[in-house]
Amino acid sequence: MGAQAFRLLLLLLLAAAAAEARFVVEKNSLMVTSPTSLRGRHDSAIGNFGIPQYGGSMAGAVVYPKDNAKACDDFDGRHPFRAKPGAMPTFLLIDRGECLFAKKVWNAQNAGASAVLVVDDKDEPLITMDLPREDDEASKYIQNITIPSALIDEKFGDQLKKAVKDGEMVNVNLDWREAVPHPDDRVEYELWTNSNDECGPKCDMLMNFLKEFKGAAQLLEKGGYSQFTPHYITWYCPQAFVISKQCKSQCINHGRYCAPDPEQDFSTGYEGKDVVVENLRQLCVFKVANENKKPWVWWDYVTDFHIRCPMKEKKYNKKCAETVIKSLGLDVKKVDKCMGDPNADSDHPLLKMEQDAQIGKGSRGDVTILPTLVVNNRQYRGKLERKAVLKAICAGFEETTEPNVCLSDDIETNECLNDNGGCWQDKSANVTACRDTFRGRVCECPTFNGVQFKGDGYSNCEHIDECKEKKACQCPECNCKDTWGGYDCTCSGDLLYIREHDTCISKTAVQAKAAWAAVWGILIVVAVVAAGSYVVYKYRLRSYMDSEIRAIMAQYMPLDNQGEVPNHTHDEDRS
Repeated sequence: MGAQAFRLLLLLLLAAAAAEARFVVEKNSLMVTSPTSLRGRHDSAIGNFGIPQYGGSMAGAVVYPKDNAKACDDFDGRHPFRAKPGAMPTFLLIDRGECLFAKKVWNAQNAGASAVLVVDDKDEPLITMDLPREDDEASKYIQNITIPSALIDEKFGDQLKKAVKDGEMVNVNLDWREAVPHPDDRVEYELWTNSNDECGPKCDMLMNFLKEFKGAAQLLEKGGYSQFTPHYITWYCPQAFVISKQCKSQCINHGRYCAPDPEQDFSTGYEGKDVVVENLRQLCVFKVANENKKPWVWWDYVTDFHIRCPMKEKKYNKKCAETVIKSLGLDVKKVDKCMGDPNADSDHPLLKMEQDAQIGKGSRGDVTILPTLVVNNRQYRGKLERKAVLKAICAGFEETTEPNVCLSDDIETNECLNDNGGCWQDKSANVTACRDTFRGRVCECPTFNGVQFKGDGYSNCEHIDECKEKKACQCPECNCKDTWGGYDCTCSGDLLYIREHDTCISKTAVQAKAAWAAVWGILIVVAVVAAGSYVVYKYRLRSYMDSEIRAIMAQYMPLDNQGEVPNHTHDEDRS
């Protein structure tokens, strides 16, 4: 069988597997706030590219273009859909068809849109807008789309288009806050990845993500905030072709676990089975590191292996891999034992578990796309990029329980940069109530120069004079100063403030009182010691006198507790 015929067979097998797979469309809520006739919630399917605002929400005004409604061409003008200062962000409504989903969103982004709503062109259940094929033209879409997008059904889309054409103000709110569930105080996530580094833009994106996300992943893992598990997709070779040259070059364990040829050329370079073996090695590295209570070492291994053992330098092999394993302090023999014999005609426990795990469970669909990120059993949709993924993981925590890595400036939404986020602002003092978070901006009255401002944070924030409000520090010599959350009283001159009596007294008087207090304290101590000494003296004297009296009386009469005194006179006579 030729290479081309075998590739065709693989494509047919994958298509059949995909037809049987249970693919779950991840959705977020879309709320129409105006016009009144359309007000309500609707489902939208999150696009598998761009950056959804996981954990947050975004409000915008819907615009339907008069020309280029399918957005397959560049829009005329310089950013025609960019919102003006003070206006709501633009959600561009476009039609499905004629070109790639990603190209539509790319053109809308270049035209200044903040988000894209794609209207389906047929009456069907919502689908996921997926990544395009990894060709040269599509790579720029994959890498550079930074706005969120969603697919809406045909009927709802037609209603929005009619409202816009009728001159209605159409405002909607995209809400991703419930796109990731948060059942407990730990986020569990998994990444379906691959060790192949020669599969074009998708592989480059994956490898860059692993390097950029490593630090955040290890912080979450070391702090006990998350539980991460790596996974690797494998296929099996049909029994009829197990002994074929193509199966032998792409599979291990007699056709049970296979991967496509890295270069898509069976006559040169590395083979698919080389990729399967390295995938297995990385699974075993994770297993051994996890047994050592250091599961985060997996991130060090995969990034170091990619840097030190790339395919293009012909270093993608066991020798280079073992050098990396030793440098990380892991036991090479344990890793080898875990890997077993790739030529064995039997199931491998780890790889068998991986194939079983590809099947969806509960609300999670089958894993059919590589790479795939799953957060709290929900498949992540969006660009595989550090900030975007970290937002999705952080959205898996209950609000106010997020670890510090989720509260860093690095993943802020930067909504405050646009018209101050609609919050209160004092431009003369350069004070604002707008504060960015990864969930979106919040409007909270700030603390300025140690004083807490109060108000709703949106229309007003004002300095409440706590001194006047609470009528504090009323004595003539008192000075009142507002502080954060309260006030502080001081006294003028050489005086001290006594809060209990709301008065000022002289430091000299305080010192004199302190001196007299010390004298009285000493006198009291001396008196107590003297009284104690006298009591001890009286007790010892009484005890001494009692013992003397008992001794004198014992010479003249026997006491109750003594026997008769023996008489030795007759004994002397007998001698």
